[in-house]
Amino acid sequence: MSTDPQQDARQDARDAAQDWRHWHEQRTAAVSSSYGPLSLTGTHWLSDHPEGRIPAVPGRWREEGDEVLLTADAEDAITVDGKPLIGSVRVAADHAPIHESRVESAGRRLVVLRREGLWAVRDFDPESAARRAFQGIEATPYDERWVVPGTFRPYEAARSVRVENADGKERGLGLAGVLSFDLHGAEHTLQVAVEDDGTLWAVFADATSGRDSYRFRFLRPEAPAEDGSVTVDFNRALLPPCAFVDHFICPFPPPGNTLDTAVPAGERRVVGG
Repeated sequence: MSTDPQQDARQDARDAAQDWRHWHEQRTAAVSSSYGPLSLTGTHWLSDHPEGRIPAVPGRWREEGDEVLLTADAEDAITVDGKPLIGSVRVAADHAPIHESRVESAGRRLVVLRREGLWAVRDFDPESAARRAFQGIEATPYDERWVVPGTFRPYEAARSVRVENADGKERGLGLAGVLSFDLHGAEHTLQVAVEDDGTLWAVFADATSGRDSYRFRFLRPEAPAEDGSVTVDFNRALLPPCAFVDHFICPFPPPGNTLDTAVPAGERRVVGG
C-alpha cells in the first residue's frame, strides 16, 4: 500500500475491474461448456407423455410415486451410473452437476427434474444448435458506481409467492427477506431468497429490461454480515438460464422487484445462440 490515497484508490479500481473481467470470462466459459445451459434441448414433462415415450429421447420414462421408472433396451444405448441399462431402474431427481447426472446416452445427459410434484426429463446435448451458434455474452464493462452498500432484513418467517415462469405457468417462489440499497439518490428494495450457502438471490427487472437488456435478470449478492450489511454489485447481474435457450422454466420477478430506474450494468443479452 502506498502513502498516496488517490493512487491506492486507482489501484483498487483497477483490481476490481480485473476481477470482473476474470469473472466474465469464467461465466462465458461455464455457459458454453459441454453441459452448460446452451446444451439444453428440451424439458419434457412426463404428464404430457403418459405412455412413457418422449419423442427423440431414448428409453421409457414413467412416474412411480417418489421416483421415475426408466426402462431401456440395448438399442437405447443408455447408461446409468456408467453401466449399460437393459431392463428397468428407479431414479430420483438429479441434484448433482449436469455432467455428473446418472443417465447418459451417446454423450447426452438425461436429467430427472421434479417441480411441485410433477416430473420431467431434461435433455442436455453438447451438439445443440444453440451451443454451436453462441458467440458470447454482451455485458457492460465494470463501473464502480454500480457497487453500492445494502442491508438485508429477513422476514420473521419464510414466504412463497406465485409468479409466472418462462414457460407460461405459475409456480411458487420462496422468499426470505428484503434487500435495500440506494441507486441514483433513491432507496430501492428487492425481495430475495437465501441460498444454502448464505448468499442471496434476487430475480429483478429494471428500466432497461426488454429494451437494452433481457426482460429480467438475476442478482446474487454475497452472504450478509451479522448486522445485515451486504455489498450489492450490479456489475455481476446475471442473465437467467432461459436467456440462453427457451427450455428453462425461470421465474419472473416477484411483485415489487421491478426497479423504476435503469441499471445498464452486468450481463445484458446473449450474442448468437
